Amino acid sequence: MSMEKPPSRPDEPEGCLTAVIRIPVRIVVLVIVVPVRMVWDVLVVGARALDRTVLRPAGRALAWLGRALFVRPGVWLWRQVVVPAVHHVLVVPGVWLYRHVLAPVGRGLAQGLGWLAKALFVWPWVALWRYVVVPVARYGIGVPAAWVYRWVLTPLGGGASYLLGRLWRYGIALPLTWLYRHLLAPVGRGLAQGLGWLAKALFVWPWVALWRYAVVPVVRYGVVVPLVWLYRRVLAPVGRELLDALRVGWRVAGFVSRAVGRALAWVAWNLVGRPGAWFYRTVCTPVGHWVRDQVWAPARRAAVAAGQAAREGLAAARATVRQARRDAWRALVGGPRVTEPVEPVVASARTLGSTTTASGAAPEPEISLRKRG
Repeated sequence: MSMEKPPSRPDEPEGCLTAVIRIPVRIVVLVIVVPVRMVWDVLVVGARALDRTVLRPAGRALAWLGRALFVRPGVWLWRQVVVPAVHHVLVVPGVWLYRHVLAPVGRGLAQGLGWLAKALFVWPWVALWRYVVVPVARYGIGVPAAWVYRWVLTPLGGGASYLLGRLWRYGIALPLTWLYRHLLAPVGRGLAQGLGWLAKALFVWPWVALWRYAVVPVVRYGVVVPLVWLYRRVLAPVGRELLDALRVGWRVAGFVSRAVGRALAWVAWNLVGRPGAWFYRTVCTPVGHWVRDQVWAPARRAAVAAGQAAREGLAAARATVRQARRDAWRALVGGPRVTEPVEPVVASARTLGSTTTASGAAPEPEISLRKRG
């Protein structure tokens, strides 16, 4: 990795200040950053190891324990106890009560109340409206009012509307329109233009001239230009150098931290890992094989034989009890006694490579496949 600064861009020339502070800044930053990077790498490795060896197994164990202690019992209790109890105690009686009692009673009450409400409040008012109010309003008010509107009010309204319209148009609207168009509008436009020019001359143009020829040049050449020069010639080069120094120092610290980590890993492997692997291969593996072949396999075969013998004994006991029950029933009820032939129980043999039994298979000697091969 090169420690030199890459060539600068053509639009930003390098100054003497940049060349002077480059190497000291990078050395100081490297000395400061290397311990920080090593501590950071140690924390990252420790956090990953803690997550992989402690937090994840603990989380899985807690999740399994929570499911075993709370979720599964709660689900079983809800499905097997709460739901059937609620169904048989509340739902079934409620449905029966609603279907056979409340619904018929409610429908009967609704029909009765409906007929009673109609008889008391609807039908009398309907009859009154249909046979009293409508005829009176129609023949006592509607017909005379229609005749008066058609033969009296309509001709009078038409004549009055015509006269008022002509009077408004030729007596008021046309004179006002001529007055606004030829007198008021030109005078208003002239006054507005004159007042506008006067307001600009008094309040706008002096401030515009002051802003354009006094404030803007002072701010531009007194504040902006010095700040731009300071940023381009001092702050930007110093900032770029500091950023480059931090980047280079962080990379170099990463290489140093990686080299230190590899050295520590090599030392740990040669001090702990290699002796542990040798002990596992030369001691633990042979001992484990001996325990598996000499202790675990005979114990497993003995347990299988004991289980087979127990199952055969239970089958014979069940057959004896069944036969005794049949004989007792025949002795009480009567009938010819027929003795069913009992087939001899033949020990089932295990198939090679499995623990299940197959009927009709010849027994195989209990010899390990590893020793046989």
